[in-house]
Amino acid sequence: MATFNGARFIDEQLRSIDQQTWPIIDVWTSDDGSTDGTLGALERWAVYWSKGDFMRLPGPGRGFAANFRSLLTNAKIDADYVAFCDQDDVWLAEKTQAAVAALEIYGSRPALYCARTIITDADGEELSRSPLFRRPPDFANALVQSIGGGNTMVLNRAAHQLLREAATRTGFVSHDWFAYLIVAGGGGRVIYDETPHVRYRQHGENLVGSNQGWRARLARMKAAFGGRFVRWNDDNLAALDACRDLLTPAATETLHRFRQARSGRLPDRLVDLWRSGVYRQTALGQVSLYAAGLLGKL
Repeated sequence: MATFNGARFIDEQLRSIDQQTWPIIDVWTSDDGSTDGTLGALERWAVYWSKGDFMRLPGPGRGFAANFRSLLTNAKIDADYVAFCDQDDVWLAEKTQAAVAALEIYGSRPALYCARTIITDADGEELSRSPLFRRPPDFANALVQSIGGGNTMVLNRAAHQLLREAATRTGFVSHDWFAYLIVAGGGGRVIYDETPHVRYRQHGENLVGSNQGWRARLARMKAAFGGRFVRWNDDNLAALDACRDLLTPAATETLHRFRQARSGRLPDRLVDLWRSGVYRQTALGQVSLYAAGLLGKL
């Protein structure tokens, strides 16, 4: 759990973790210099916690991505399953049990679980559900879209070790997108659960929103054609270059084709984009992807 000024909601989140049906859960927190009551809340929970260990660490103070990276690269964290946790959500009681049931069939193969969410307002009242994605979650999708919120993600041991190795080499735009890229690109299995097990709280201090509604769609279009999507891709490709030896040959070829689609002449860009096989989950998303390729905004 990466924390920063989360006192308003953190007790409810930790209470929901304490109420998980899974019996043993160690909590590792990294705080980025909170100035509200977050540190006091963590201290109280560390005394109360009886499901396992409760560790409190100082964060790097460089934002949420670097804070999660500090936890990912911590060699002392050793577990059969590792979950990302936001400070302001609520886990339904069966979340960890459902994730483990989905992951355990893959044995020693790297596997990443993610799921839809129940989107709520600041008071916890349900507003909607996150989008339901139907296409397979794999590297060709991960290159251009992050479909699973980090607050839903659970990694098995092999995936955690793979992601830790990757995170020691490079920073990233977002821990959840990076996890999707590395596990899928490294030959692991990504599981997308259509049943939500997290209540994803929306409030004024959210760093990342729910991506729901026409306002969010317009914001994504603006990002795609205004240069932000290009910058995200630049950062993701630089991170993948640092981890090239961790990728499968098929993922490496997809990455090569996508890179060509970003820089070639107009007819060749679209051909390379098609040959790369990269895709987004919805028809509208796919149209915007090819429009970005047409305009040189990949």
